Amino acid sequence: MNRMPSDLSPTRPTICVFCGSSHGADPVYTQTARAFGTGMVAAGFDLVFGGGGVGLMGETAMAVSQAGGKILGVIPSFLRHLEPPLTVSQEIVITDSMNERKARMFAAADGFAVLPGGLGTLDEFAEAFTGAQLRLHAKPIVLVNVKNYYAPLMALIDHFVANGFAGAHVKELIHLAPTVEDALAIFSAHIAAGRAKQTVE
Repeated sequence: MNRMPSDLSPTRPTICVFCGSSHGADPVYTQTARAFGTGMVAAGFDLVFGGGGVGLMGETAMAVSQAGGKILGVIPSFLRHLEPPLTVSQEIVITDSMNERKARMFAAADGFAVLPGGLGTLDEFAEAFTGAQLRLHAKPIVLVNVKNYYAPLMALIDHFVANGFAGAHVKELIHLAPTVEDALAIFSAHIAAGRAKQTVE
């Protein structure tokens, strides 16, 4: 799952954002999505996301666009009437299936940010998490844990470990960030470490 060549940007790293196609029950989720989009551009990142202009995904992408960042949206054809593609996306890829959508998003990303969301977000997180467990990639996976939103998910992972269905090391594959700033600092540190390694090699 190395990064797939794209016209998005040859020089700036990209964050793939998983989040809800609705706004959720608390305005803080929308505020977090907007802040993340603005902050990731300021930190030197471009966006890969699910392509829709609705909910938190639309808020994140609009913030990226308004901050001058580049956007790659990937959406399956059957979802275009439910999640209309964001018109400001510089590049929209239409896929035939959800699996192809995820494959394209994952391949174009240098890391994964998981903002609040529902079942679709959980599905995307689980695939990225499983890929890291199977050593298919070493890209950072960051849960943006605003209002401790992902405490139940972490408790479920603890449950897997306690019952022998996962090793304790799997928790090291996930970064839990209570704020947008903490999340972006993790991505920046990962990119810096990768560049330092390339310089040494």
